[in-house]
Amino acid sequence: MCSSKVAVCGGGICGVATSYFLAKRGVSTILVDPVGVASAASGRAGGFLALDWNDGSPTGTLARRSFALHEELAQSFGEASVDYRRLTCEAVAVSGGGGLRQRKVAGVQWADLGVMGAPRSMGDESTIAQVHPKKLVDRLWSEAQRLAGSSFRRSVVGVLTEGEGGAVSGVRLSDGQELSAASVLLALGPWSPAWLGLPRASGVKYHSILMRPSRTLSQAGQPLGASDAEVYPRPDGSVYVTGFPDPMAPVCEAPGEVEVRREVTRRLASTMGEVSTELAQAPVELESACHLPFAPDGLPMLGAVPGTPGAFVATGGGCWGILMGPAIGLGVAELMLDGEATSVDIRPFSPARFT
Repeated sequence: MCSSKVAVCGGGICGVATSYFLAKRGVSTILVDPVGVASAASGRAGGFLALDWNDGSPTGTLARRSFALHEELAQSFGEASVDYRRLTCEAVAVSGGGGLRQRKVAGVQWADLGVMGAPRSMGDESTIAQVHPKKLVDRLWSEAQRLAGSSFRRSVVGVLTEGEGGAVSGVRLSDGQELSAASVLLALGPWSPAWLGLPRASGVKYHSILMRPSRTLSQAGQPLGASDAEVYPRPDGSVYVTGFPDPMAPVCEAPGEVEVRREVTRRLASTMGEVSTELAQAPVELESACHLPFAPDGLPMLGAVPGTPGAFVATGGGCWGILMGPAIGLGVAELMLDGEATSVDIRPFSPARFT
């Protein structure tokens, strides 16, 4: 049996951010994932960050702390290396449909077809930012390797404990090998199973396309009325578009084998053509799909697993998983090492609420 102090199951932003903050404290981890780092939603999401959109909800404080952490990480790594920048966001009411007259609206970069009324600001550069999720997670992982010699393995299939109801002792891999560990973090996103008495996570499947207009935009947006699409331009000149989610359900597709349904991606491209002459002419460079993770009550599930000393869980960020990922990683790392999270309060999200 190979030995490691900490095994982190899941190569998304929650697991990798935890590995990073553990590495900053000198703790090496073995990261276990069936496909690789940032291979699911953390490598396919839009990376939109909002300071205050969660205010008034249970995740408001967590989101605000993580918004600040994103800037700190970007400054440490170099903003260009993770495509971090501040930008604005506008909601624009549009009628949709074809054959609409072009109408330029002051303050709106991307929508000029079927625009109804004035746009509504959803945030300026003091409250809105973005990051490239895969570039961020890849950088967090490279830093965890550099700082503490963390390593990667594939496919966890179970958690080992010291007898019934005993402390965690490691994980079992798909090849039958057992890795001993004093602590195990389950950060398996929408594939989080009902292990150790935890509830099974569910997923909401989102499709996305990456378009390439003729200029670089710096304004995110939501065309209201014609669709529920979301528009996130990136600093490299591409535009990430997502929307039309599936209903929440247990995820049956295997990691790395998520089907991209062409009727959905074509609908996204068609919708952009109905609201923007610029995006109507933009080629689609990439089509993708991923499942966003949700716990049964819609809130993150973070903390120590009741009844199994040494076992921890971090999942359920939903559509704000990238935003909250750094603060989740910091809080869980502190909990694992110190017995409590002092930089951010994750107690409201304890899995004990399901027992």
